[in-house]
Amino acid sequence: MFFERHEGGENAILVHLDMTDDKEREDPHEFRELARSAGISEIDFVTVSSNKPSPRYFIGQGKVEEIQQLVKLHEADVVLFNHALSPSQERNLEKEFECKVVDRTGLILDIFAQRARTFEGKLQVELAQLQHLSTRLVRGWTHLERQKGGIGLRGPGETQLETDRRLLRVRIKSITKRLDKVRKQRDQGRRYRKRAEVPLVSLVGYTNAGKSTLFNALTESDVYAQDQLFATLDPTLRRLDLPDVGESVLADTVGFIRHLPHKLVEAFRATLEETAQADLLLHVIDAHDPERLDNIKQVHDVLEEIKADEVPRLQVYNKIDLLENVEPKIQRDDQGKPVRVWVSAMQGEGLELVLQAVAELLGEDLVQGTLRLEPAQGKVRSRLYQLGAIQSEEYAETGELLLDIRLPRHDFDRISKQEGLQKSCLVER
Repeated sequence: MFFERHEGGENAILVHLDMTDDKEREDPHEFRELARSAGISEIDFVTVSSNKPSPRYFIGQGKVEEIQQLVKLHEADVVLFNHALSPSQERNLEKEFECKVVDRTGLILDIFAQRARTFEGKLQVELAQLQHLSTRLVRGWTHLERQKGGIGLRGPGETQLETDRRLLRVRIKSITKRLDKVRKQRDQGRRYRKRAEVPLVSLVGYTNAGKSTLFNALTESDVYAQDQLFATLDPTLRRLDLPDVGESVLADTVGFIRHLPHKLVEAFRATLEETAQADLLLHVIDAHDPERLDNIKQVHDVLEEIKADEVPRLQVYNKIDLLENVEPKIQRDDQGKPVRVWVSAMQGEGLELVLQAVAELLGEDLVQGTLRLEPAQGKVRSRLYQLGAIQSEEYAETGELLLDIRLPRHDFDRISKQEGLQKSCLVER
């Protein structure tokens, strides 16, 4: 890896700018959760009220001096900002505080670096880190000057900064090439599922909404699930058997967050394509979170950015065990189509309703009717029984077998093609 990873544990002063513009405003509680998830020890929290950030320091001169004193008093290792800082603002603040300054993007990148477990995940995080670092390379090299001429050193020379930029470009190019290979492998997997007509259901939602807990409950898996932001980073795929639909694939993906750094969206595009290519999205929502409506909007914004906003969606309101007098249920639209399911993944309540709603949405195109088979077509009957598609059967006076069937149309079409069934054999209802 290009970076040495640390496991957090630094003492930090947290700085939050309370802006009046709703589009720019960040959540201070979420900021604290991000710091906790990174393993940071909060030693002070500073709130700054301002309508417009300062171009030089992002905050006013008075607050700079106040934080400067706090850094010396607490011997802070780092000052975290709940906002994106420009490279020049970071450098100016570090010069004043005489310690490391990390903005919101850098903090999220650090959490991702700690969470990445797979080779692909580590590559994606490193790419995002390198892209973020490339605009901040002046830091750390201010003591170096262009090499001076002399014996054995004559010529134009190259500054350490230029050398490092060149190394960064080479590394970024190498990682991008590897991720392109991963993307092609994922495309192959998706094409195989398409050919096998296995539907893909992808979990999406705001970070810490309970996606991994729901994933584990539905698939009887043991994916890492904790009460912390970005507990899941690497995507996980598991088989999921659905009534009337049969085999499908359920994908657990990284959680979204407001103002998700664009560099992360770009770096994780190969992973997020699982979401964009899904047949159905399960949008998991923390029903107990007072900010849930805003979180829903933030998820929609990210889905729009990765071109997944047109994929059919089912809302899953999770954590109803934290609410009073709320029972598991399915809410439907005017056409009777499932639009929302209320569950508690932690308590295992309402899971069968999720499966029922997903099956209804994926199995909208079902074949239901009476299939007439000749006595010699016993192989067709056997295959339909294997799929659990036969509801009942009886013999006609002519000796033909009458099967009452119900199964996904793609399964019926495949059997019809392979066994040479005629359209006249089926009377749909």
